Amino acid sequence: MTSETESKIKETGISTAELISHFREKCKLCGHHRIMHDEFGACEGVMNKPCTSGCDGFDPE
Repeated sequence: MTSETESKIKETGISTAELISHFREKCKLCGHHRIMHDEFGACEGVMNKPCTSGCDGFDPE
């Protein structure tokens, strides 16, 4: 993680544990973790394999 990103995280007051739990949430549509979704909500899949669920938005479990 870059020092710039670390600095932004510290400024928000969000703990590492909170960030981890946020990104561990799974999508109801495709079942992949939030971290697999891009900034537009489309799932990029896992292990360089594209997601074929047609997921175009993150809908948490």
